[in-house]
Amino acid sequence: MIRLFMDTEFTGLRQDTTLVSIGIVSEYGDKFYAEVNDYNEGQVDPWVRENVLGKLILGDEDTAPWSRTMGSTTMAYGDSEFIAHNLFKWLRSFRGQLRVWSDCLAYDWVLFLQLFKDYNLDVHSKVSYIPLDICTLFEMKGIDPDISREQFAGTDSVEYKHNALNDAVIIKKCYDKLVNLQN
Repeated sequence: MIRLFMDTEFTGLRQDTTLVSIGIVSEYGDKFYAEVNDYNEGQVDPWVRENVLGKLILGDEDTAPWSRTMGSTTMAYGDSEFIAHNLFKWLRSFRGQLRVWSDCLAYDWVLFLQLFKDYNLDVHSKVSYIPLDICTLFEMKGIDPDISREQFAGTDSVEYKHNALNDAVIIKKCYDKLVNLQN
């Protein structure tokens, strides 16, 4: 099973939150990053406005939907349906089943699945219905799950913290380090 490391950014910590961006990196280094332009602007809380929206890099409301692949990175910008189509296409490019790892996956997993809700795609034909999270892995290794991910991963740069692709890369680095730790 191929591991995918995922992070999402969204409009706020609430039940009806909406996706702003998604970043995924495979265990082999393939990357997918997308920003949606149809998130609920009225839901954006002050923390998200200050810490997340400034880290978006692909476009704004006036930009037409687009996607492109450069090397091992696929990027897309558009509405949720456009992003779902491009993400599903990217997921299908892998041979075999996929398993999603996230940080605190309660929101990430729900938002990931919601992308496909109206698109009639059987995402579970490629992606295992059992996601896993590194918070549990931290706990199992006897490390405070609230530790700074950047510090643990050994990166000093926090310039792009809360950019979904950057955070997905950090999650992968944390995972790689955690699985190699001796208990």
